Parts: sequence; C-alpha cells; structure tokens
Amino acid sequence: METTTTIMGIVILIIVAIPVYFSARSSAASKSRILNIKKRFNPTNPESFDLTESINNKTLTLDQKNNKFILMNFNPNQQESTFVDLNTVTSCKLIPTTDAHSDTIIKIDFEFQDKETSKKIIIPFYDFDDDRIKQISVYQDHQFAKKWHKIIQDSISR
Repeated sequence: METTTTIMGIVILIIVAIPVYFSARSSAASKSRILNIKKRFNPTNPESFDLTESINNKTLTLDQKNNKFILMNFNPNQQESTFVDLNTVTSCKLIPTTDAHSDTIIKIDFEFQDKETSKKIIIPFYDFDDDRIKQISVYQDHQFAKKWHKIIQDSISR
C-alpha cells in the first residue's frame, strides 16, 4: 500500500514538474531575449526601460524618463523590434484596418509623425496573417494597443 502511494505521488510530481520546468525555461529565455533587445537600443542602461508589458508574442517597453519606446514582435514568421525616440515625434495614432466585407480587424498599426520631416513612421502591431489562432487574439491585441496608445500619447505630450 505504501509503495503504491509513493509511486503514484512520484508520477503526479513528474506530471506537474515537467510542464513547470519547460514554462520556467521558456520564460527565462524570453526575458533574456527582451533584455538583449533593450541593450541593443540602450547599451549603457537597459534597465531605464521601466515600463514593459507583453501579450501574444508582442512586448512593448517604454523608458518614461527619456521618452524611448520599443515594440518587439516575436512572431514565428517575422521577428522584429522597432525603436522610436518619442522626443522626435509629434503624435501617435492607432490605425486599425478592417476587412472590406465585414468589421473584422485584419491589421493594427501604430503611426508616428516625425517632428522635423512630418514623415509618417508606421509600425505594424497586429496582422491577421501572422495570427496563428485567427481572430481570437485580435480583441486582446486591440485592447492592449489602445492602452499603449494612451501611454505613448501621454509620454509625447509631456
């Protein structure tokens, strides 16, 4: 009886421990990747990016003191990171693009306007073609983008 209970306990422990281990390992790798990108854009002080949030393979980070912004997209199809110095832009807009035949959002972009040249800087945030779950994460991404749009606008207007 004790042997059976011990074996069942060990099996349950293994069933629980393996996913926890792989999750922790994945999280550490992700944090390391984010830190390396921050170091690329601010080699002397990557910790200055004091506001960082992630959702659905996207990480947004902001250096609130120096008005620097990075959008990191870790999509399996195209991994990229884009840096914007908010001191050099006048505004930020959130541009959702919908399907012609319905109200379905197929793309969300951040659009920044440069102070000196008035040139538009477009940073893709969500693309339907890159969404593996197809339309399930678009609502979360859109709400997240709205939240960050407000944060960015507040930083620009300071």
